Amino acid sequence: MKLFILMRVMFALVLLLGPVAQAQNAQPVAAPRPPGLETVEFFSTAVDRMMKFDIVFPSDYWETENRYPVLYLLHGYMQNYTVWGRNLAAGFYARNLDDLILVLPDGGNSWFVNYARSEDGQTNNWEDHIIEDVINYVDQNFRTEARREGRAISGLSMGGFGAFAMGLRHPEMFISIGSTSGALSYARSSAASIASGLESQTQQRSPQEEMQFAEADAFIAEIIAIPGFSNQDERTPKGTRFETEEQAKAYDPFEIIYNVPRSQMPHIYIDSGTEDGLIAEARELAQLLMVNNVPFDYMQARGAHNAEYWRRSIGHMMTIQHEVMRRALGNRP
Repeated sequence: MKLFILMRVMFALVLLLGPVAQAQNAQPVAAPRPPGLETVEFFSTAVDRMMKFDIVFPSDYWETENRYPVLYLLHGYMQNYTVWGRNLAAGFYARNLDDLILVLPDGGNSWFVNYARSEDGQTNNWEDHIIEDVINYVDQNFRTEARREGRAISGLSMGGFGAFAMGLRHPEMFISIGSTSGALSYARSSAASIASGLESQTQQRSPQEEMQFAEADAFIAEIIAIPGFSNQDERTPKGTRFETEEQAKAYDPFEIIYNVPRSQMPHIYIDSGTEDGLIAEARELAQLLMVNNVPFDYMQARGAHNAEYWRRSIGHMMTIQHEVMRRALGNRP
């Protein structure tokens, strides 16, 4: 499957270490925390473990009684809850808007779906982790606009798929869904693999790549610091995401978008880099929306499937979704 070609060791290193320059033999340095960013630890019933998320508050949050719209921003495969806020400029853009709460959850390497079957005593309901546990915790503990009009969800790569799958499965919860460099056909490809009896193959690493990967994994595990959920082996749920074609199709944005009543269709945002292999999926979904006369925002710009592109794309995506929420809340002419 073309998606898994992306998951080579250098791809992992770029995503895990973010913008830190890695001179030969130099020690990696953790990205700084931007203003307004805090880390929350809580127990998630859906996955039966302690979890964390980063949250960025507006500058006046602790001095006012105002309520704020919330953007939930999902990370990519082999990333974690710290990447968007600390490495990919989302914290900067949230503070630049400064009347938005930004929540950065962690889904491990789960693809943000409820697993058809869990193993090793795990509980892997990762869709419920976001939809029920994270969102309920945020609404109960912080001053949010706790309604559809004040809630949006987006993500990159795996997170773009997760945002579209969850947003279309729960359109009553989100006024806007967004994807940058989204792996939007993941569920469709999974369904096709099940139908053909093929198993997904991951890229094999050389001994040198394996050593580099282990060093990066150990470094980032200290930053994640979630007991039993910090290195990549722990962060890859044990079990099976989809056992049948029907289970996979139930998460496929290209399928489930037809289940959403026109009156409940959230605002849709899509972007991708022109040098990103996943742009074909973005263009395909944009064409589907055009043919069915569904309003949406689409952008393509020079760039590949990397941090450099995401640091540029997030400002555009966040600004548009923020405007959609503010307008839905009646805060615009």
